[in-house]
Amino acid sequence: MTFDYETMRFIWWAFLGALLIGFAITGGADLGVGALLPFLGKNDDERRVIINSVGPTWEGNQVWFVTAGGALFAAWPMAYAVAFSGFYLALLLTLFALFMRPIGFDYRSKLANPTWRNSWDWALFVGGFVPSLIFGVAFGNLLIGVPFQLDNDMRIFYQGSFWQLLTPFALLVGVVSLSMLLMHGAVFLQIKTVGDMSLRCKKTVGIFAVLTLVAFAFGGVWIANMDGYHVASEMLHDGPSNPLVKFVHKETGLWLNNYRLYPLLWSVPGLAFVAGVVTLWLSKIDRPGLAFISSSLTMAAIILTAGVSMFPFLIPSSLSLNSSLTVWDASSSLATLKIMFWVTVVFLPIVVIYTSWVFRVLRGKITIEHIHTNDHTAY
Repeated sequence: MTFDYETMRFIWWAFLGALLIGFAITGGADLGVGALLPFLGKNDDERRVIINSVGPTWEGNQVWFVTAGGALFAAWPMAYAVAFSGFYLALLLTLFALFMRPIGFDYRSKLANPTWRNSWDWALFVGGFVPSLIFGVAFGNLLIGVPFQLDNDMRIFYQGSFWQLLTPFALLVGVVSLSMLLMHGAVFLQIKTVGDMSLRCKKTVGIFAVLTLVAFAFGGVWIANMDGYHVASEMLHDGPSNPLVKFVHKETGLWLNNYRLYPLLWSVPGLAFVAGVVTLWLSKIDRPGLAFISSSLTMAAIILTAGVSMFPFLIPSSLSLNSSLTVWDASSSLATLKIMFWVTVVFLPIVVIYTSWVFRVLRGKITIEHIHTNDHTAY
């Protein structure tokens, strides 16, 4: 089986989206649980239940995140370079927040001292809250445009700052990201807990499902009235990677252009709203397993909405429009994409099967009695 350059570029765009969605569904639940820990756990026993609900699986779920970063580096090296230049401090802050998770899980229960354990609980909160917010802020800045430009030698010059990332629209997208992961984490905890904890999780699902849909709708209205990007010149979809050979136009409402050309795409944000309402309903009638599936669909549709709206752009440039990176002009070579394609075809199904198997083996409720019975092995 052979694919041309255009097809391989589109396949890798789809792969990157699939990896981000995979991380949102698996690792996103862990992030949401961590951010909810100090609020849903009313005492030490309940907090240990919450921690042990994700304790056996959170490390494996990071595979999706690491793989997405590797895919960006291998398939879209210029996009990787711009992202790590422009979002350097934000990504560094995210990395330090993520450091709180392994040490928090491993050290929290080493001492019975309440101050010690409470401190680590808040460290785990930071490890869940900060990445959940910053991931959304980063996506918001992609829609706004990143202040970088390329010279004739393809050198990258970034002229922004960390504080410039925190615009009102970017923070709104951050709220969408944070609220949907909190919703997802609460659904997961509703599956894993019993009694009063499960009831608190149900209420939490309702709050953040509504907040997700409201913020998502507000973001859609904002996008319709903000400047979007459009490639105004003809592009060679199978040509060499050179972002500077195109002409990019910027105008209000252009992020909706793909929906005007292909009205069927409206089903993607539509699915987000339908799945979000279904999540709320399924959680309310105590069907958290099905609610987890619909919550996953909600997040997948929200991420796909961002991708569909921006396509074919990967990272638009607000400083030099023609320097914007697209699917068609910022990829690795055809040979690299083909080699990585076959590697992905082999190993991605293994990751999916392994992740599914782990969740199946570790299914079931986590109770306070279980924690006390396994006090020396539980987190």
